[in-house]
Amino acid sequence: MKRAFLVIATFTFFINTRLNAQQANNIAQTPPMGWNSYNSFGSAVREDEVKANADYVAANLKQYGWQYIVVDFLWSYDNPPGSLIGNPFQMQLQDGSYVPWLTMDEYGRLMPQPTKFPSAFGGKGFKPLSDYVHSLGLKFGIHVMRGIPRQAVWSKSPVLGANGITADMIADTTSKCPWMNHMYGLNMSKPGAQEYLNSVLNLYASWGVDFIKVDDIARPYSEKEIEGYKKAIDQCGRPVVFSLSPGETPVKEAAHATKYANMWRMADDFWDNWGMILHMFDYAKSWEGVGGPGHWPDCDMLQIGKLSKRGPVGPERYSRFTEDELYTHINFWCIYRSPLMIGGNLPENREIEKKLFTNDEVIAVNQNGENPKQLYKQNGSMVWVSHVQNSKDLYIGLFNIADSAHDVAVDLVSLGLKGKVTVRDLWKKEDVGSFKNQYKQTINAHGSVLLRLRVE
Repeated sequence: MKRAFLVIATFTFFINTRLNAQQANNIAQTPPMGWNSYNSFGSAVREDEVKANADYVAANLKQYGWQYIVVDFLWSYDNPPGSLIGNPFQMQLQDGSYVPWLTMDEYGRLMPQPTKFPSAFGGKGFKPLSDYVHSLGLKFGIHVMRGIPRQAVWSKSPVLGANGITADMIADTTSKCPWMNHMYGLNMSKPGAQEYLNSVLNLYASWGVDFIKVDDIARPYSEKEIEGYKKAIDQCGRPVVFSLSPGETPVKEAAHATKYANMWRMADDFWDNWGMILHMFDYAKSWEGVGGPGHWPDCDMLQIGKLSKRGPVGPERYSRFTEDELYTHINFWCIYRSPLMIGGNLPENREIEKKLFTNDEVIAVNQNGENPKQLYKQNGSMVWVSHVQNSKDLYIGLFNIADSAHDVAVDLVSLGLKGKVTVRDLWKKEDVGSFKNQYKQTINAHGSVLLRLRVE
């Protein structure tokens, strides 16, 4: 009887291992879509606010493909008075300890702060919140800082799975984030460094984490630690999307990022400023041709909706983009096939936000396009094209990046489209006519249109 049980248990383990490996290979086959807390709440998001946004996604957006709910930025920090805006720092006392003390377990692994996340009380971690998100049919993610807590190094926390090794033995104390003093980098050549990351990802897997955004890792590009996180993900037994932040990720590292990460930031933090959209066009062009199933250059979060309720940049507000700029923002993110992570507080959405997030034909450009490419950018006009999967049709984005209205045109013949071409406006969800040789449209300043072209 015992032998039969052992055979069944071994077979079950083998099957689960195979399934987990298959799931890991199939992760992020299309650009991940969801919501992230940072642009609304900075470092101070609370559990009830995460749940409210998850409820909104489940009720209004899930059917369109939005699925990840990501808790960003310093969930182990207690946010004392004065720390709600900007980047909270710790003070180091004379004995070397730190104030405020981050919530941390005995193995130097950060835990959610119960004053922000009450369900984490008693060492439960993010499991209860993750279970809530999963109960809605959604997926759960977290932001983490690269490396190991400085307070774990000071306290010489033991490394789980590495007998006799403590945090101070694996930290690279010369590797520091320039804008956050909570962490040291890891010296991945030291025995125990990989075991530490393995223990961290095993903890996250036990919570049901589906997505990790690792910060302070892409600029400068921390090759060995990126590989360490990927190894830790692969051994944790759970499919986890691996996102690198912030940019500017070096283009010369494209092959490495494609191999080890599922998404990586092309630029520094993006905000609701037209000049930043113009710069994003250039970043995207430099990464043209790199994105594909399982690995996506990331334009950063969508600055749409209610922003900066408790920091981190500027006063509480709805996005400063004009309506034309809002459409250009989401149109470009879609045709470029960037991951789509909403930054605004969803329960405060107005009709314009609802419209921008719930057009299935527009979202299909992001999820089902192939090989996005810039056709031209000149004289205040820009045109991007991608192929519709399993079709001869094309998606086209026409962008007026000038400060006044003018015509933006696309040459149909140069696209290989001969004869009459039916042009469909994806926001209007209607065909606008048949055209030969050329299609052009007058577009407002900073505006754009998203089209589907079909040969008759």
